[in-house]
Amino acid sequence: MKPHHHPDISTLMAYSAGALSSAFSAVVSAHLSVCHVCRQRLRDTDAIGGQLLNQQEGLALSDDASERLLARLQHEDKPTAPEEAAVQQRHDPDLLPAPLWPYFGRSYRELPWKWIGPGIHHIRAQNVTDDHLMLLRVAPGRSLPMHTHGGSEMTMILRGAYDDTLGHFASGDVADLDLDTEHQPVTAPGVPCICVAATDAPLLFSGWMARMLQPFVRL
Repeated sequence: MKPHHHPDISTLMAYSAGALSSAFSAVVSAHLSVCHVCRQRLRDTDAIGGQLLNQQEGLALSDDASERLLARLQHEDKPTAPEEAAVQQRHDPDLLPAPLWPYFGRSYRELPWKWIGPGIHHIRAQNVTDDHLMLLRVAPGRSLPMHTHGGSEMTMILRGAYDDTLGHFASGDVADLDLDTEHQPVTAPGVPCICVAATDAPLLFSGWMARMLQPFVRL
């Protein structure tokens, strides 16, 4: 797996500093588990951040940021650190990326999908309180409604692929989007597209039908 679309460098900097919410951190961590390019970028960012902190005497992190940074450092000391997690997934393709286990479990075949529309199922992580984190499974050859974003959205492709105005997104790729982005993903033929997505505000659909259904599907 060699991803071609990555989190923005500002997102990696926020992740390094412990400034991302748990939902967005989960997506970044999942991408890091399969992307050696971003793991190196994160090491470089951590080194720069450490130098800056050393120059700022008395600089204090917020309580939330401190907890997230400590959790990330503790996670990276465990056997499911990015490199070893990638090895686990290669040996057992039924495994989700290890950073998603606390939210959705380990196994693809045991995921409790819920129908939200023709060819579209999702699972919402219940133990995330800061933003929204969900898995989406979209049938092959389906078009999602055209939409913009009320805030930020980060999506990582786990299986399958989709195309939109930003390009072709396949397994491991990340779409790091803001409120200026309008797009309509169309899933590739062959296999369902499964992705994990974090959002900090509801999507803004262009079509009247999607807008009417939005309160019921909570996207």
